[in-house]
Amino acid sequence: MDKKKLKSKDPNDLTFLEHLEVLRGHLLRSLASIGVFAIVAFLLKDIIFDHILLAPKGAEFWTNRFFCQVGSFFNTDKLCLNSEDLELINIELAGQFRIHLNIAFYGGMILAAPYIFYEIYRFILPALKERERKYSGGMVFYTSGLFMVGVLFGYFFIIPLTVNFLGGYSVSSQVENQINLKSYIGTVTSLIFSTGLVFELPIFVYFLSKVGLMTPAFMKKYRKHALVVILVLAGIITPPDVFSQMLIAIPMYLLYEVSISISARIERQREERDAREEAEARM
Repeated sequence: MDKKKLKSKDPNDLTFLEHLEVLRGHLLRSLASIGVFAIVAFLLKDIIFDHILLAPKGAEFWTNRFFCQVGSFFNTDKLCLNSEDLELINIELAGQFRIHLNIAFYGGMILAAPYIFYEIYRFILPALKERERKYSGGMVFYTSGLFMVGVLFGYFFIIPLTVNFLGGYSVSSQVENQINLKSYIGTVTSLIFSTGLVFELPIFVYFLSKVGLMTPAFMKKYRKHALVVILVLAGIITPPDVFSQMLIAIPMYLLYEVSISISARIERQREERDAREEAEARM
């Protein structure tokens, strides 16, 4: 299929197979960007592991020092997180190499996220009306920004608390913790991506409101139900201690309230547009 002819055609006149061809191009470019950034992440092994992924388990990590300073202000050492460095072990011959490859891939996904969102936006752009294109110009920026804020929030707050709680948890003094590197890295990466996706809630609500599947009245009516769901999700993606759960549940609830405002704004715009079109039809 001639790509030049495909680009020059009206998106509304494309067949199903031609839409798939366009989608394939966006997917290939997205995968290529992940591959490029994955190679960069692979080469930066020392920085990514020593200074990023393994840093939260040490007492010198920024969050751990911050909570310890807060504890000193209140004359207590209970807030000093990860005061004893967590020792990790590897029990598989190729374990460290496989983890290195996996982290390179995940690092490529995170670094390429803004470009991936851009490709998604380019794919759906032809389906938007002229007025919708005007208001969706900053969508890539907001989507990427919220994802990165979620990633940073998970990294600086959720992970240190998780490592401190689970790394030091013991059912008996007769059982010694020997944490596998694979387990530690798996927990860190899952928390980072979970919080990154959770912070995309306003974007999801925006699109659902655009197609009429979400309204502010619906979200307000089921606000209490949403709070329960938020607490359950917080309990799933965080360790089983109340402080960590509240640390992620509060931002999630604030995002829900922001989403209500976004949905209400879209509904007002829809009502104004309908009223204007009705007035024009009467003329």
